[in-house]
Amino acid sequence: MSDPALIRLSAITKTFGRGQVAFQALKGIDLAIETGEFVAIMGPSGSGKSTAMNILGCLDTPTSGSYEFEGVRVEQLSRNERALLRRHYLGFVFQGFNLLARTTALENVELPLIYRGEPAAARHAAARAALEQVGLAGWEHHTPGELSGGQQQRVAIARAIVTRPHVLLADEPTGNLDTRTGEEIMALIGELNRAQGITVLMVTHEPEMAAHAKRVVRFVDGRVDSDRRNGEPA
Repeated sequence: MSDPALIRLSAITKTFGRGQVAFQALKGIDLAIETGEFVAIMGPSGSGKSTAMNILGCLDTPTSGSYEFEGVRVEQLSRNERALLRRHYLGFVFQGFNLLARTTALENVELPLIYRGEPAAARHAAARAALEQVGLAGWEHHTPGELSGGQQQRVAIARAIVTRPHVLLADEPTGNLDTRTGEEIMALIGELNRAQGITVLMVTHEPEMAAHAKRVVRFVDGRVDSDRRNGEPA
């Protein structure tokens, strides 16, 4: 019988430094995520949630343990193979938007497709469709300086989904936004999860934003402290 998990972390540890200055950020994490889930990862500063997110996003590798993505042992892949996995299967949304300042919204969204070698006509069409999905049709030729914070984050989300990723990793996606705009961005991410079936993994410290997720995993001191469906008692 095949494993239904899209992602499975088994006994994952991560240690930074050596000897007396060694710090163990993750202390044996077990976590399974199925296709189509919307999971919020919470925890205090230093709890290991960002370290876990970096490993899930193939931006870092564990010290020990197993990370399986669609049955592939990610920790055994080469640097180039991990880069290909990121490019074809993962989309990223960050707190700071990370848009190119002198580049239009359309050009920002096209960037991942340029790295994949897509022809220009296909890039333009896909980027326009992604911007339309996030409610920015007609804003293609505006630069980030001409957009509000909420609009810039929508461009960043369009850039993350233009490659049709299997997983969207969002790191504090509403951290630089006011409450109302943050709620709009969370509603958009929730709609992408429901309508397109994109699996969403989101790091947040805000309970109001975590409430949009279907499941909340809480990290404390490098371990999973709790893992519950939203609506269940803590």
